[in-house]
Amino acid sequence: MHAMENLALSLIIFSAFMHALWNLLVKQSRDKTVFIWWMFVCAFGLMNLYMLWPGRPFPPFSARYLLLAASAAFCFVLYHWFTGKAYREGDLSITYPLAQTSMLYVPIWGVLLLGERLSTAGVTGILLIVAGAYSIQLRRFSLAELLRPLRSLGERSVQSALLAGLVYSVGAIIDKQGVNSYSAYHFTYILVLFMLGYMSLNLLRPCYRGRVLAEWRNSRKLVLWSGPVMLGSFLTFRYGLQLSPVSYAVPLRQVSLLIGVLIGIFFLGESFARMRLASAGVILAGVVFIWHG
Repeated sequence: MHAMENLALSLIIFSAFMHALWNLLVKQSRDKTVFIWWMFVCAFGLMNLYMLWPGRPFPPFSARYLLLAASAAFCFVLYHWFTGKAYREGDLSITYPLAQTSMLYVPIWGVLLLGERLSTAGVTGILLIVAGAYSIQLRRFSLAELLRPLRSLGERSVQSALLAGLVYSVGAIIDKQGVNSYSAYHFTYILVLFMLGYMSLNLLRPCYRGRVLAEWRNSRKLVLWSGPVMLGSFLTFRYGLQLSPVSYAVPLRQVSLLIGVLIGIFFLGESFARMRLASAGVILAGVVFIWHG
């Protein structure tokens, strides 16, 4: 691929910013699983309002269309389940880096399954972003610390993190097939519908009884903010994905980690640990390589 189109890059960077922002809003909620469900309800409601606009006909359904959306949605919901399990049961400095392994798988699947071609600069950029994402939650820069996550492969939390990375990479390839074959907006609409459906099945369990309305009462203003933000992230990423190889798009979206670090430092008063700042710088360097790759 020649120099990445500025429009695709801009869309994916904007998506990363919105992704970091809605994650920040989720952190401020009380019951995070229920809050995310409400966020999807809000986003899906907004998509339906747009669909009511005259001259916006929905394309005819096909079995392939529904299968792609249902499969991608299942992968993304499963990814959130695996990462949640990994972060709850394990040390974040071990599990978080390993959950980012999707960025290694996606270029491999992109080349083998979709016939994508990567430039030397592009591959360099991907590896830099992977390195930055891998190290952003580590405690210090040393060989022992870098290898520490790999020494814990027998732990269930670590295995969950690795499965999260694998499952997400599969979902990303299906996602790319979807937006290549259909309108990005309409594919996102069905994708969100299936994700909301899967999450609704989860909330039917007895342990969530009474929690849905309680979270709405506690966090409705946050929900009404986060729904449009999440929808903006979803849509701009898929429009960018239409215009660029998935091998570049998925690693590029990790610039949300860099944005998260900056938000933490300048707006939340978090200490700017050298490791996090250096990792953010490596991610930024990777973005520049991909842009010019």
